[in-house]
Amino acid sequence: MAANEPPFADVPLSEVQDALISWYRTDHRSFPWRETTDPYEILVSEVMSQQTQLGRVVEAWEAFLERWPTVDALAAASRGDVVGFWSEHSLGYNNRAKYLHKAANQVLTEYDGEFPKEPAELTELMGVGPYTANAVASFAFNNGDAVVDTNVKRVLYRAFGVPDDDAAFESGAEKLMPEGTSRVWNNAIMELGGVACGQTPHCDEAGCPWREWCQAYHSGDFTAPDVPAQPTFAGSRRQFRGRVIGALQQHGPQTLDELGPRIRIDYVPDGEYGRKWLEGLIDDLVDDELVEWDGEPTDRRAKLRS
Repeated sequence: MAANEPPFADVPLSEVQDALISWYRTDHRSFPWRETTDPYEILVSEVMSQQTQLGRVVEAWEAFLERWPTVDALAAASRGDVVGFWSEHSLGYNNRAKYLHKAANQVLTEYDGEFPKEPAELTELMGVGPYTANAVASFAFNNGDAVVDTNVKRVLYRAFGVPDDDAAFESGAEKLMPEGTSRVWNNAIMELGGVACGQTPHCDEAGCPWREWCQAYHSGDFTAPDVPAQPTFAGSRRQFRGRVIGALQQHGPQTLDELGPRIRIDYVPDGEYGRKWLEGLIDDLVDDELVEWDGEPTDRRAKLRS
């Protein structure tokens, strides 16, 4: 697509749109959050799904909602319990749990227990960025804009030659989505990118509904926009911060030397991975309002913040 050419100038939009929606409605992966329009349940799924494989999210999502089935229940919960659950289920980035808990309290205190329906209003909730706000507005209220994630970018780039440029992707995605269909459309186009147009495409196997118009399918060139590599989790500071949260949840408040061996098997009080290293991890968690120090400086213990 030339820089000055309108998106999809030579594409029969209505046929393209109908083909995708029909494909999605005929057969798609089953996830429990696709069976609900409850904005709370959808928000939990969206926050959990950030950089986490969907298959792993299902069990955690169901367990989370069994424990805190409503936004009221989550708001009334201890933040430490919510963060502990997050760590126990290896959902990563424990700040997400803190923000989700705060967002629940905002819904109760600022919105009288009713979720806002507009994407712009949803971004006022703690930890809810434009993408998550749009997803909740789409899937809960059918009131969102076109979702643009990595999968959608790859589809637009390959199928219709949309340039690798954020503004072009936003414009192209909006042009392509039929008005008033954000719930089914955003689910459908992300499903297409997830099962048919992944890094390794499965066009024929997945019965891609856009093969007739797809530039990559006809040219055989399935290059895609670069995706930033995820930092390695194993051995990372993030992994050990999660271990701290898990150990404090399981064993309660602890001194550095009580906590250390539970975080690293090679913990030595005065070693490279000793008190100073562990204190730094805990101070980071204190700054994030996930953990707090208790007691006198000479005999203080770390504990989950309530």
